[in-house]
Amino acid sequence: MDEPLVQAYEQLKELVESAVDDVAKASGGNKAAGTRVRKAMQDIKEAAQAVRKKILEVRSEQSSTSV
Repeated sequence: MDEPLVQAYEQLKELVESAVDDVAKASGGNKAAGTRVRKAMQDIKEAAQAVRKKILEVRSEQSSTSV
């Protein structure tokens, strides 16, 4: 498996896991936790985009080597 892709995916998983406590607090009405969750969601969005980019890079590398 492509190492940068795995690293990008692992980072995405860590970001999601780190937001769990704040999501629970935010659902209970904690406004500060809600702010932290919104920030975490932005970071998760960026990490997900990085994973998508890595997947496209892997796909293009594979198609160029198979031709």
